[in-house]
This record gives sequence, structure tokens and C-alpha cells, in this order.
Amino acid sequence: MSAFFAFLHHVAAFTLVAALAVEYVLIKDELTIGSARKLQLVDLAFGVSAGIVLVIGLLRVFYFEKGPSYYFHSAPFIGKLSLFVLIGLLSIYPTVQFLSWRTSLKAGRAPVVEPRTLRAIRAVIHLELAGVVFILLFAALMARGIGLMA
Repeated sequence: MSAFFAFLHHVAAFTLVAALAVEYVLIKDELTIGSARKLQLVDLAFGVSAGIVLVIGLLRVFYFEKGPSYYFHSAPFIGKLSLFVLIGLLSIYPTVQFLSWRTSLKAGRAPVVEPRTLRAIRAVIHLELAGVVFILLFAALMARGIGLMA
């Protein structure tokens, strides 16, 4: 059962990273009706996968792996979890922006977004991607038992 939950956790994590990469690519070009709709769908996939990563990850910590006392005494785990929460908080801004486009898209128009807002969305996605890189580093450290606190 533990291996199955590890598998689910990894599939959801890879889906999250893929969705974030697709957002990064889609937001670089000029917004069209099609790209705006794709961004909304990809952002939904990002959010769902993040929720699955969190739920499965917590199940693994509390029921299927080494237990909470091990993980909460691991500096890389605490760093990984903290970055995950930070990425989740950062993702609120692009999500709110993408959702604000619904009216335009329903009317068959591409959303009109200020250049400054687009730059801010891009910057947030860049920060999220950087955070993912550090999560991967912390995961590798954690898997090797590096950073355990007494």
C-alpha cells in the first residue's frame, strides 16, 4: 500500500510541475481566446494536482511511511512543506487573474490584461517554478536522511 501511495504522490507532483510549465509557456505569448481558456484549464489541473499532492503527502507522513515524528524532525521536510505552502499562496494571484477572464471569454473575446499584470503573473509563475526546484532539492536531501534534527 505504501508503494501505491508513493506512486500517486509522484504522479500528482509531476502533473503539478507539468501544469506549471505549461502555464509558463502559455503566458509568454499574446493572449488569445484559446490561450486564455487553456490557461484556465491548466490552472485548474495545477490546483487539483496540488490538492492531491498535499492530501497524499500527509497520508504518507501520518500512515504509510516513517511517521510524523521522523518527518517533523527533518529540516529538508520542513523546508519542502514550507515551500509547498508558499507556492500555494503565490498561486492565488494567477488563479484570481485567470478566473477574472471568465466574462470576456464567455462573450467570445480575448481578455484585455494590462502589461503590468501580465508581467506580475509571469513573475509569480517564475517564483513558483524556482520553488519547485528547491522542493526537489529538499526531497533528495530528505530521502538521504540529511538534515535530521535531534
